[in-house]
Amino acid sequence: MKIVYFTHSLRSCWNHGNAHFLRGVLSELIERGHDVHVYEPECAWSLANLLKDHGTAALDAFRSAYPQLSSRTYCRPEEGAAHAMGADLVIVHEWNDPELVAAIGRLRARGGSFLLLFHDTHHRAVSAPEEMKAYDLNAYDGVLAFGATLADVYEKWGWGERVYVWHEAADTRRFHPPAREVERNGIVWIGNWGDNERSDELAEFLLAPARDARLPLDVYGVRYPHDARRALNSFGARYRGWVANAAAPSVFAQHMATVHVPRRFYTRRLPGIPTIRLFEALACGIPLVSAPWDDSEGLFRVGRDFLMVRDGAEMTRTLTALENDGELRASLVSSGLETIRERHTCAHRVDELLSIAERLRAPVLESAA
Repeated sequence: MKIVYFTHSLRSCWNHGNAHFLRGVLSELIERGHDVHVYEPECAWSLANLLKDHGTAALDAFRSAYPQLSSRTYCRPEEGAAHAMGADLVIVHEWNDPELVAAIGRLRARGGSFLLLFHDTHHRAVSAPEEMKAYDLNAYDGVLAFGATLADVYEKWGWGERVYVWHEAADTRRFHPPAREVERNGIVWIGNWGDNERSDELAEFLLAPARDARLPLDVYGVRYPHDARRALNSFGARYRGWVANAAAPSVFAQHMATVHVPRRFYTRRLPGIPTIRLFEALACGIPLVSAPWDDSEGLFRVGRDFLMVRDGAEMTRTLTALENDGELRASLVSSGLETIRERHTCAHRVDELLSIAERLRAPVLESAA
């Protein structure tokens, strides 16, 4: 099957978490023999920022980890949309120019034989609904939403049974426990500061507990303004800057535990949707403690796969317990790995995607017969 995916950027993971999942899914599709093509706009915001901060050498980690993946760029939306012709399945991510989204839809409406899906992995449907409603999806065959609560939003917008829950997952070909254990020390957090969507939560559930538990804390990520870096310093945390996602497993392997701190929109407006870092951390075999969120879809076994706390004081006590209890750490690692491997790999998501495509194409094939 020829599959075309329109992304914001395949090459850059600078403030672009969807690139993690996309790389894993496309790699799996290629391994299964599908003909995969990826298109991204020239001068994509994520890529431009990555190159500005770190130069072209910053792309080396991606190229080394994903030698089979590549993308082509386009200048104008109509130019990009033309690449959909001849495909069997076209997927358009929500972080694309509305003009591109509309142009691909027009091709589909004018008789394009490809199946056309919109892929939403963000909270804008609730945080900026008017922006999302401005996307012209009239000719799209379905929506892939990365959680049930987001799918509910699209159902209310009239998509009914044509919206499908398609969670993110771990690329276990690259995210796995280290082949050889080394000494682990302290806490690590990999994530972006970004727009003050969780600055208070980071102080309560990460910075203060690590300090109070007297555990060294390394923080990786981008979009940390001066005030944020000053806050990290005041708590004794070490800001390490951007790390290529392909290098994250080696970072996890050096630390005793990590922490999950969801953004406010994912605890209050779109509950039940974890970020991809949670999947990736568990796949790497590092004990994880989470700030509170509602696992409404039962994706994990809370208390077995990872620990969840109610407040900062409980986080401090839990991190201290992890530091002093090797059996607890080993139990969390074993259980978390089991759940990822049984339910949440990119191979599982490819199975789901192909099943969705088959269901959507069935009525078309029946009418053609």
